[in-house]
Amino acid sequence: MAPDYKERLLDYTREHAVLRGDFTLASGAKAKFFFDMKMVTLSPEGAYLAGKVIFDMLKGVDVAAVGGLTLGADPIVTAVSVVSYIEGRPMPAFIERGAVKDHGTMKTIEGYVPGKGLPVAIVEDVITKGGATLKAVEIAEAAGCRVTKVIALLDRHAGGSDEVRRRGYDFTAVLHADADGGISLG
Repeated sequence: MAPDYKERLLDYTREHAVLRGDFTLASGAKAKFFFDMKMVTLSPEGAYLAGKVIFDMLKGVDVAAVGGLTLGADPIVTAVSVVSYIEGRPMPAFIERGAVKDHGTMKTIEGYVPGKGLPVAIVEDVITKGGATLKAVEIAEAAGCRVTKVIALLDRHAGGSDEVRRRGYDFTAVLHADADGGISLG
């Protein structure tokens, strides 16, 4: 029987990433729970699970590269790229800076630099209001890419995924949060 990577990712996230308390999110919203997905994506098992699940989600999708906005996407795009190589379908990765470097090469995109018209997937660790995700899409499109898929490891269901879809992007989340901080596969 094949392992259920999504179920294990769900369990691993519940075990390692759910914090309760008083938090201010990147969107500025206040919350009684926080999903520290870097405790998942920066661990050996969690990184592999995230990479495997997202790679599997991209099978059959017109995608030549995977990328996203630093810092949330960094370990995810690396994991997807490594899994893609292991599985015999190498997919390069790129990381987008929030702002252009003012030194060195002055790049906005690091790693694999997608070409004009290239279909790409944008990934994110957590989507709340959608600001970081939409910024990642904007950077990719400004570089001439065609965003064909947007994936978040976890959707807080605070309007971000709805906004991404409203703008016409194919959005999927692996995990879904409820109003009490619970997580499901949805």
